[in-house]
Amino acid sequence: MAQFDYFVVFAEMRTGSNFLETNLNAIDGLACHGEAFNPHFIGYPNSTEVLGVDQATRDHDPKRLLREIRKTPDDLSGFRYFHDHDPRIFDKIVDDPKCAKIVLTRNPADSYVSWKIAIATGQWKLTDAKARKDGKAHFDADEFSAHLTALQQFQISLLNRLQVSGQTAFYVAYEDLQNVDVMNGLAAWLGVDGRLEALDKNLKVQNPSPLSDKVSNFGQMTEALSGLDQFNLTRTPNFEPRRGPAVPTYFASHSAPLLYLPVRGGAVDPVKLWMRALDGAADGKPSTKLGQNAIRDWMQDHPGHRSFSVLRHPLARAHAVFCHRILNTGEGGYGGIRTTLKRRYKLPLPDDPADASYDKAAHRTAFAAFLMFLKGNLNGQTAIRIDPDWATQAKTVEGFAEFVLPDRLMREGTVAHELAELATTVGLETVPELPAQAKDGPHSLIDIYDAEIESLARAAYGRDYLMFGFGDWTA
Repeated sequence: MAQFDYFVVFAEMRTGSNFLETNLNAIDGLACHGEAFNPHFIGYPNSTEVLGVDQATRDHDPKRLLREIRKTPDDLSGFRYFHDHDPRIFDKIVDDPKCAKIVLTRNPADSYVSWKIAIATGQWKLTDAKARKDGKAHFDADEFSAHLTALQQFQISLLNRLQVSGQTAFYVAYEDLQNVDVMNGLAAWLGVDGRLEALDKNLKVQNPSPLSDKVSNFGQMTEALSGLDQFNLTRTPNFEPRRGPAVPTYFASHSAPLLYLPVRGGAVDPVKLWMRALDGAADGKPSTKLGQNAIRDWMQDHPGHRSFSVLRHPLARAHAVFCHRILNTGEGGYGGIRTTLKRRYKLPLPDDPADASYDKAAHRTAFAAFLMFLKGNLNGQTAIRIDPDWATQAKTVEGFAEFVLPDRLMREGTVAHELAELATTVGLETVPELPAQAKDGPHSLIDIYDAEIESLARAAYGRDYLMFGFGDWTA
């Protein structure tokens, strides 16, 4: 009796998953069907179906496609799954011992740089060196931190689920992909008779140069990564340290025993500026992108420290995220999710939010549709990831508890007063003013607010309203 009914390749963008799939498909008895549960397409960017299941059917019932993959009669079939693929299918496959787990990893710095070059050049695959496009990556420390955090959280979750269920996986590093013996060992582990005589060489390595030649601001990259333990950036299953959610985003003051735990999507920018102003008087700036050990050291060096976070009304937070992430077609916008929301979930989003035709009425209609999408998304009923920018604040605060509980949960409406009070508590005599929160655009929440909008927000964020005692929003 076969040990496995199907397989999954847990990977990420720019980790070599296309090359691995090509070689798996070259082995008799194996068939890999691409990114079968990518929320933005099915299988491959230009395909319309996988095993007779189209994207609309898959989005409505992802288990339908999983059943088709599992029951293929001639081959052991599988697919590639990334951390931001349909979350509804994750529990099903990770808990199924008849699903073979292949975990493909790559140094996150390499995968990040490769991703940035692909974006810059528009070239995501290379089959002939003559067609190669030159390009360099520009390293963005905050962007890389988010990239690394997402990878770590998913790998830690995956590892823990396999441990708890008593399963093991076949781990493949990016460097292993060039070893035909490893590929044949994988075939043996999957239980098929086919073997490779040589690797498929149709896909070429796109950027074989060292990082120093591929990054335009390599000096800044080196400086930004100097505080990271290099052994945290290599491979799983250990992938240490086991950081709680968003630990690298915490702000630790140099001049005061204050630690800020940001809730994404909330009133983060004013508080970050306040922290910088606080330390600016001491000719420094708050530390961020620190790991657990570094934060513990900071705590020991700052006896009597206080940690705090700032909550925002769920409706105001959802509107800010809608404007900054979904409407925004420039830097900071979620272009891929925006496209999928328009195409698959029929949100009436404008091509250009600055166009005069996108008036207050159109803005209200689009935002109301986004709130309805959030209700389904937060309940695990959509193929799109639950992004930290719009995850419930209750869940975010629970995540803080894995490492440190905030001493104080402040409210955006009273945060200026509460910060001044907190600063006085820890002995500060001079306290900077809190900068104002930037306004949302192109239309403000007050322009579209009514009882229905409030009701939709409550339907999506009922837990936040209940847990934190939020009432109806007021300007």
